[in-house]
Amino acid sequence: MADVYESVLALSKSGKVPPDFVRLAQDQPGPNNAFRGDSAPPVIDMSRPRPECGALMADATRERGLFQVVNHGVPAAAVSEELQPVGRAFFSLPRQEKQEEDYLFHYVAPPAVVNHDIWPKNPAGYREANEEYCRHIQRLTRGLFQHLSLGLGLEKDAMSEAFGGDDQLVLLQNINFYPPCPQPEVTLGVGPHTDLCVVTILLPNDVEGLQVFKDGRWHDVPHVPEAFNVFMGDQIETLSNGRYKAVMHRSRVHKEKTRMSWPTFVEPPRELVVGPHQQLVTDDSPAKYKQPRKYKDYKYRKINLLRL
Repeated sequence: MADVYESVLALSKSGKVPPDFVRLAQDQPGPNNAFRGDSAPPVIDMSRPRPECGALMADATRERGLFQVVNHGVPAAAVSEELQPVGRAFFSLPRQEKQEEDYLFHYVAPPAVVNHDIWPKNPAGYREANEEYCRHIQRLTRGLFQHLSLGLGLEKDAMSEAFGGDDQLVLLQNINFYPPCPQPEVTLGVGPHTDLCVVTILLPNDVEGLQVFKDGRWHDVPHVPEAFNVFMGDQIETLSNGRYKAVMHRSRVHKEKTRMSWPTFVEPPRELVVGPHQQLVTDDSPAKYKQPRKYKDYKYRKINLLRL
């Protein structure tokens, strides 16, 4: 595979995007086709009182499927002095030392699904930085689930319990690396999609490129220092019986700057059957998702483009 794999980094040095990477004309991001201003997702201060914070998150997820959080309890040092430096260092390694060229992913929780054999051995400190970051993200996830549960009118622990419990939630850590691209107007870092997990907690660097689809248009998501982007995924849309919306999003690349992001995908256990929460199914709001599936089956069908 290494002999035939062409990295985006190598392509970026060619001066032109190869035809296989050029999007169809209607899918190309173009130079200026996204909107800002009032379309930006809300920035929610998690130090607010719980009922207020939950209401703001619920409104954002119903309206956009995405919000940003600040004062979230993840120490700045765990990000800027530990996680991000080892991520940047990994992608600075010689090609032969890297498992993949432009992305990296591995499970970080729970222990039963973690395989340290596939984690990078270099740079030094990679494992320690990611394990420490994982502990903070687990705590943040618990807080988010409590707020989002209350926003649905459920007990604060209802969402966590419905997805298997805090100790069984699966965290998949990813690093995306988007080097400079000679023609960013004709291609994308990642194409339009919704995430198949419960929620995604994304840490970006300061190079913007994330866009979300709303009201028939693509909207830029501005960078907010020390904020996390929180995406609703397919599983929370199902559990909420459609009250919370999975957000369609994509990623652009930059002509001169390297963009990186660290998304953590929060998943239910593979064998868990996910369907609408029973308290959210009523005569006035019948079940919208009538074929609950094990998460592993849903994931397989979506990845392989099978009918859901």
